[in-house]
Amino acid sequence: MSGASAFISGFKDVFTVSAGGEVTITNPGALQGEPTDRLARAAALGTDQEKEASRWLLRELCRLSGIHSASIQGLYDAMGRGEASGFTTPAMNLRGMVYEVARAAMRAAAKLNAGPLVFELARSEMGYTFQDPDEYASVIHAAALREGRNGPLFIQGDHFQIASKKYHAGGETRDAEMAALADLVTRAVKAGFYNIDIDASTLVVLERESVMEQQRDNFERQAELSALVRECEPEGVTISVGGEIGEVGKKNSNPGEFRAFMDGFLEAFKGRGGSKGISKISIQTGTSHGGMVLPDGSVAAVSIDFNCLREISGIARSEYGMAGAVQHGASTLPSEAFSQFPAHEAAEVHLATEFQNMMLDHREFPAELRKEMYAWLSENCAGERKKGWTDEQFYYKTRKKGWGPFKQQVWDLPAATRTTIMKSLEDRFGFLFEQLGIAGMLPTVERFVKPVEVRHPAPASLRG
Repeated sequence: MSGASAFISGFKDVFTVSAGGEVTITNPGALQGEPTDRLARAAALGTDQEKEASRWLLRELCRLSGIHSASIQGLYDAMGRGEASGFTTPAMNLRGMVYEVARAAMRAAAKLNAGPLVFELARSEMGYTFQDPDEYASVIHAAALREGRNGPLFIQGDHFQIASKKYHAGGETRDAEMAALADLVTRAVKAGFYNIDIDASTLVVLERESVMEQQRDNFERQAELSALVRECEPEGVTISVGGEIGEVGKKNSNPGEFRAFMDGFLEAFKGRGGSKGISKISIQTGTSHGGMVLPDGSVAAVSIDFNCLREISGIARSEYGMAGAVQHGASTLPSEAFSQFPAHEAAEVHLATEFQNMMLDHREFPAELRKEMYAWLSENCAGERKKGWTDEQFYYKTRKKGWGPFKQQVWDLPAATRTTIMKSLEDRFGFLFEQLGIAGMLPTVERFVKPVEVRHPAPASLRG
């Protein structure tokens, strides 16, 4: 018996797999219990054959249970037409304890009949959290299966970003960077990332004379990668593609930049035979990823230009038929700020650092494990320490990079510890979903989003 077959035999009371790779669920209720926990763990930490088998099985079990990865394009088109409004989509980057955190978000959403929810992972996060697109999508599917999640499952590639230094180096270095982005897009789509944010804002050159020329590399590469997305999207799926005009933490965006980017993009995209363009635009309004950390480790207050969000969202909808503007770097804002996003017509808000902070700083998170993580950071990330930083600043800015090296230890936390921490996150998700106006919105999501069933062939190790 092969390793994969031996692994599958442990689930014979829940589902079977035929010689032709057809899955039959014999005990549906069991999928909202321990068997799915085992599949999720194998998808992240198993042997190569166990990973391959469990990741495929999770998608098949979800498909047979009516849970499908989907594009949010239909809903965002409705926002562009003025047929859906009054809410801001939360896009959540899950770096650690992904299975548990996704489940907590889904439980909070179920209580509120909330939607849409977007689960995303950035190109940079894939590296330091030790999660490739296939693993991340599989674990999100596992969470949906475990919680009996209703509605479409939105998985998004966040900041599929072009490295400025590599791009502007030209020649083979530039070619290799663009090839790496193309490969990432292809792998992500295959894994079920049907929402992808291309970030070429790093290529903007503000020293150029005209705004159009400043944005040229940005919109031309956006057109190139958007066309690639269209080439590899599954039949019947229109992937939601996002663009960006303001690099987070840098100069605030303005309407002139947005119009220059969009006009240039549409012309360049048309030249590549493109039809459906981008659905939203990420802008800079005064925030930075993770917030501005002070010497004592606290986060400085940030002033967001909400009027900028409203103005560019309005232009995006009225002139280009898009959903609107996207706010990055918002999770560490004060609680009272979140209701302002739907009030100022933001289409989407990206949330990450607060969830990380809530886990690592939780009273139940093992102090000894945190100490080990910090010791690893001191040894392996010392080069990132800026002159004058206190220890608190250094650990706050780098501790996101501890998730990957300590991935198994985090998965192995005692059940009671995980339960207590996740209760805090579930409560926070519920608060955020209400503030962002998505409570009670699941019927609206289901009205405009019709997931397409996409089947993947069984791996060779499970056939025969």
